[in-house]
Amino acid sequence: MWAKLKPYVISIAIALGVGGLSAFLTRNNMNIYERIMRPALAPPAILFPIVWTLLYTLMGISSARIWLKKEEKPELVLDALFAYVIQLILNFFWSLIFFNMQNFLFSLIWLVLLWIAILVMIIRFYRVEPLAALLQIPYLLWVTFAGYLNFMIYQLNR
Repeated sequence: MWAKLKPYVISIAIALGVGGLSAFLTRNNMNIYERIMRPALAPPAILFPIVWTLLYTLMGISSARIWLKKEEKPELVLDALFAYVIQLILNFFWSLIFFNMQNFLFSLIWLVLLWIAILVMIIRFYRVEPLAALLQIPYLLWVTFAGYLNFMIYQLNR
């Protein structure tokens, strides 16, 4: 049983670890969300850790499903996991740019790069395992919404 669960546990821990470290490094500046002007559709701050925990868990499950295909499709798996790591790195730094640097324009540009990286990852995941790609759709949708929020926050606070 552990042999089947191990890749999932490790992958989820990696994704949650990246998100957790980013949150830890921005913890002293998260309160800016309450202080800045926000658009009408801005959700309450309490929603973000809930949504991100779910999204990082889905990322972990999805990446584990890709990893488990390494024997069948080694080159495609390598490409897919490379795209996964790139988007995870971009994801990690967005919070630092937005909350710590409070540079809303740069964070918006960074978010566009993240959105593109997520789309590339989804395409590469789909080539390996369609379900793994579909598990990333909520992430892409949330980052799309985050793009709207980031853009509006930039517009309202410059």
